[in-house]
Order: sequence, then structure tokens, then C-alpha cells
Amino acid sequence: MKALWSLSILIMIISAGCASVAPISAAQLHVTATPRLKPTRTPLQPNTAVPSPTFTPSETPDPRLPPEDWMNWPVVPEATDRVYEIYQRGIELGNDPHHFSKIGDCHNVKEAFMGLFDKPGWYKLRDENANLQPVIDWFAGSFDRDGYAVKGGFNAAAVLNPTWADQELCQPYESPIACEVRIHNPSFAIVSLELAWLGRTAERYEDYMRQILDLLIAEGVVPILATKADNLEGDHSLNYTTAKLAYEYDLPLWNFWRAAQELPNQGMDPYRDDGFHISDVA
Repeated sequence: MKALWSLSILIMIISAGCASVAPISAAQLHVTATPRLKPTRTPLQPNTAVPSPTFTPSETPDPRLPPEDWMNWPVVPEATDRVYEIYQRGIELGNDPHHFSKIGDCHNVKEAFMGLFDKPGWYKLRDENANLQPVIDWFAGSFDRDGYAVKGGFNAAAVLNPTWADQELCQPYESPIACEVRIHNPSFAIVSLELAWLGRTAERYEDYMRQILDLLIAEGVVPILATKADNLEGDHSLNYTTAKLAYEYDLPLWNFWRAAQELPNQGMDPYRDDGFHISDVA
């Protein structure tokens, strides 16, 4: 189920966004290993207290509801003009429109997240999901790979830290996320974090996430943010912060939390019962 929702987000962007840009030449599709533009940091915004969210399933979701109402945001967002702007800049920089990257932890490794779509015969789309096949074909090769910014234990701080980069393939002082962008040249990136670390706060998470978003946008990569199913922090502050950033940056947000509410145990693994790992049962 998680994989199908992700494909729905990609088809929303492909069908609406890519069709509106100029034709792509073979030269623009060329994957280059030359150094790319350095991102510029936007000023950090003052942090505010995390409001107490209320989930109202009966309400009609609106993609521009305020971040305080993130629980009622739709599962699959609508593409915005900002998405097309970032995408077009990426094409001009030489990003490959057939590539997307995953930035995340153990929930996003290929064995757990969409890897099967690069393996014909491993999946079967129901009739109502048949429209997703063109997306699978379009992004062939991006599903069954972890890249350099996905690993069990990664969090928003780790993907920015050169210490955790592949020491054989990444350049000196290059972070995992910068390495992934340089080598894979994606046009889109699904950003799905967060794993706990000692001293984690919503403010620190926001700081690191801003750096991630600034880097991706400067490189012409469209960030697709995602809420998480768990609530380890106890007040949903990380999901609220993610929604706040999506609202501020005018980016698509995949509301995985909302979708998980309809699953048994709200999508959480009942066997490990650790409050973090999601279930592998569809």
C-alpha cells in the first residue's frame, strides 16, 4: 500500500508537471559527474510552539489547509507552480527526468519501499491502479536501488554529514545527499525521515530539514516530503514541522500518516510493538 501511494504522487507530478515543460533533448538527459552548484541557505524561521492536532476524517481535505491541520491534508497532494519551477531548473542543470531518489532510513530501503517495481513479475496492479504502470516504466531503474542517501539508522542529521557518505564513491567532504544528487542526477527526491537520536527536538529536525530542502532545490531536485506513521515524540511535532516546511516552501507533502490511520494498528508493526517500525502487512 505504501508503494502504491508513492506511485500516485509520482504520477501526479509526471502527468501534470512534465507535460508542461519544453521538450527534453538528449544532451539534457546526459548524466554528468562534474561538480554542481552549491546550495545557499535560507534564513531559519523562528520556531513556534507545536499546536495540538485534531484528526477529522469527515472533512474534505484541502492541500492548502494550514500546517496546524496537517492531519486533514490529503494523502496525495496536488502539484504546485513551485514544483514545475524547480523541475524546469533541474532540466536546465542536466537532471534526468526519469530518475528519482529516496532519502531516508530503514523504512525506505529497496527491500521495504518500491524495490519490487523494478522486477517484472514481482507485482500485479489491480484494475483501479492500472494507470500507475506508465509511472513504473518512466522511472525504471530508480525503484530497486538504495542510492547513497538511504540506510537503516539514517536521520535528517546523518544525510548531511560527510562521515556517513560512501567513502569509495563519494567525493571528500561530500554528504550522502549531495553524493546521491551528483551521481544519480534525480529530478525528484522522496524525503522520508525521521529516526530518533539522543537529544532530538523538533527545532533541530527543522534546522536539518531546511538544509536538506535548500540543497535539493538549489540542485533543481523537487523534494516530496512525507509524514511518518509513528509518534515516538508523543506530540506529533515532527509531522507538524514537516507540514510547516511543505507549506512554507510550497512543496508536495505525501501524508502517509493519514493513509496509515485506515490500516490495522494504524500501520504500526504489532509484533515488534516498539512505536517506530511500520507493519509489512498490506
